[in-house]
Formats: sequence, structure tokens, C-alpha cells
Amino acid sequence: MSHELALQKALIAQLGGDPAVRALLGEPPRIWDAPPARPTFPYLLIGRSETRPVGAEGCGIEHGLTLTIVSRFRGTEEAKAVLAALRVALADAALAADGVRTINLRPGFADVYPAPDGQRTFAVLRVRAVTEEEEP
Repeated sequence: MSHELALQKALIAQLGGDPAVRALLGEPPRIWDAPPARPTFPYLLIGRSETRPVGAEGCGIEHGLTLTIVSRFRGTEEAKAVLAALRVALADAALAADGVRTINLRPGFADVYPAPDGQRTFAVLRVRAVTEEEEP
């Protein structure tokens, strides 16, 4: 059972079901772990995923996820709007997929910055989650 894949599936389902996220990222929402060759903007990338077992036996897996918003809007307004929608959609969310559930989920560090070429704006959101296997 892959806690990493289950968390990604549950995260996509949670964000894809949120009306504010859909209003900003389209229908169906542009949420990928790799963008298509010619993406429509803005979109969300589920990027880096760090995991480690929680110290106590049987207590699950701790995850550090990097979510990156990519915008072509001139300035930071669009990226910040998507960032805000993600925070609201993930606040106190209880996610579950493929026999794995979150026991803790918390959006944390965020950074909004322009690309060096000035053509895109990025917003990065770090999310911490702890997952465990669901009881049968």
C-alpha cells in the first residue's frame, strides 16, 4: 500500500471538489504531477514528496509535499488567489483514498515569486500530512 500515492489521489479529489479551486483552475481542475506539453494556465503541480515513518511504531507516515502554482498573469494576484483557495480547501481536511487516511494535514510555508524570464509567476505551498492505514 503506497501512502504517497493514496495521499496524492485524496489531495487531488479534495482540491478538485472545491468550488473556489475549480473556479481558478478550471473544470476539470488543472492539477497534475507533470504538466502537458502545452498547458493552460494557471495550473497546480504536485511536486516534491518527502516521506518518513513517524517515530512510534504503527503511527504511520509523515509527508512533506510541495504544491506549485504556475501562472502567466502579469503580477502575483492570480497566483496568490489560487494559493488562498488551496489553503482554505486543505484547512482541517480529512482525506482518504485506497485504504489510507490523513490523521493530520496542515498547509504551511508559502512563497510567491516571478520566474526569471518575467513570463510566469510561481506560488509554492508546503503541506505537511501524517497518514495511517484505515481500519478494515
